[in-house]
Amino acid sequence: MTEEQQFEVNNFGVGDKVKAKVIKVEEKQVIVDVENSKSDGIIPISELSSLHIEKATDAVNEGDELELEVIKVEEENLILSKRKVDALKAWDALERSFESQEVFEAVVKDVVKGGLVVDLGVRGFVPASLVEDYFVEDFSDYKDRTMTFKIVELDKEKNRLILSHRAVVQEEKGKHKQDLLGTIQAGQVLEGTVQRLTDFGAFVDIGGVDGLVHVSQLSHEHVNKPVDVVKEGDRVNVKVLSVDRDNERISLSIKETLPGPWSSVSEKAQKGAILEGVVKRLVSFGAFVEVLPGVEGLVHISQISHKHIATPHEALKEGQTVKVKVLDVNEEEQRLSLSIKELQEKESFVSEDYVLPEENKGFQLGDMIGDKLKDLK
Repeated sequence: MTEEQQFEVNNFGVGDKVKAKVIKVEEKQVIVDVENSKSDGIIPISELSSLHIEKATDAVNEGDELELEVIKVEEENLILSKRKVDALKAWDALERSFESQEVFEAVVKDVVKGGLVVDLGVRGFVPASLVEDYFVEDFSDYKDRTMTFKIVELDKEKNRLILSHRAVVQEEKGKHKQDLLGTIQAGQVLEGTVQRLTDFGAFVDIGGVDGLVHVSQLSHEHVNKPVDVVKEGDRVNVKVLSVDRDNERISLSIKETLPGPWSSVSEKAQKGAILEGVVKRLVSFGAFVEVLPGVEGLVHISQISHKHIATPHEALKEGQTVKVKVLDVNEEEQRLSLSIKELQEKESFVSEDYVLPEENKGFQLGDMIGDKLKDLK
């Protein structure tokens, strides 16, 4: 080594920043041509990246121009670091990103036990619990995937950088939810997917926001348990009953999108038809009888019996099964007039003890006197 070369090497000190061009990439190191120096520089593979790499070509290629930091001065070469310069630049940018809660894209470089590794000039770690907003069993196919992240923890002194994709997803869902809440109106009919069932109803996803279909709104018929009507994953039509934007609650109905119990009732319960039903309610003026699911008709007190009754309770009781005749049906007004009396035989009101009118008695007496006079002649 000449004195000139020795001077050029010795002219650099540890910590100095230099510019260099990659002239050769070996398996475990990179040879660079250092600007303003006739001596080559060496970048060991450990100083190429903040991440573990198997070969130097994973980080640089011949012809790349790099900014490097001198970490050691040897007799003939400068030992340089790309990792330190990258990290220094990266921390400044990362601190700004952390303060502004910026969302950025990055490529997943590796999948390790407990999460994902991202190269941002420094090693960024994404814990498994912060990858998605749902449980992921196997992360193997996440390697080399480009994803969006936010920095949730940063400590330059400890070289600690924690990222989250879940936070980005939740933020996006939150914005989408607010947008939906702002546009959804009561009365709209939408398509949705049943997400989960509870004892009191079903939660339905209507495009990024869940609404509740109360058990009473699942069907026109009585429902004991939601699972009897729907199951998770079902695609259903729902009608928006109300939107509470402040509390982010949406009330939905499946029942109101279905044909009502009175739909086509004039065909199912035609005038003159004889049906069987159950007495549901007794009121002073008659009895309401359910003849079809959700369809009740009125048997007026005058149509309960041929006999005079003061109240419907004298002839009927709630829960009793009866046969009725349809007197009239009005589908639009949802009114059905029924009769029990018309299916009963009319009782005879002539009694064996019935006393004849006086004039009839007189007529018979005269006949008897006339007969006696004939006998005397």
